[in-house]
Amino acid sequence: QVQLVESGGGLVQAGGSLRLSCEASVGTITDRAIGWFRQAPGKEREFVAAVSWRGGNYYYADSVKGRFTISRDDAANTVFLQMNGLTPDDTALYYCAYAQWAPELVHMVNLQGFNWGQGTRVTVSS
Repeated sequence: QVQLVESGGGLVQAGGSLRLSCEASVGTITDRAIGWFRQAPGKEREFVAAVSWRGGNYYYADSVKGRFTISRDDAANTVFLQMNGLTPDDTALYYCAYAQWAPELVHMVNLQGFNWGQGTRVTVSS
């Protein structure tokens, strides 16, 4: 079993940048695809980005493509989300999750029973 802890959120002005971290506090991210998700107030949780278990494939929601970059450091047991060009629409609570295959994260398959962490809050002011 793997437990993931998100960090790195904060308050930033529009156009600014943040780097989020998703670290495994229990278990390892090795051999697991990792994804980032977000939930804005009053909205459902949505997919943001994912990286395959070997790091060779990357997936992004259209809304963040070209602005966000996901990366993984298996030695550090951590996945990062570099967010540039932030807009108020990016304001949300950000979570990470794992699966065997990245498409499961992209399409949010089999995540109904996932034990989500506390998330990290990102607030972008205009």
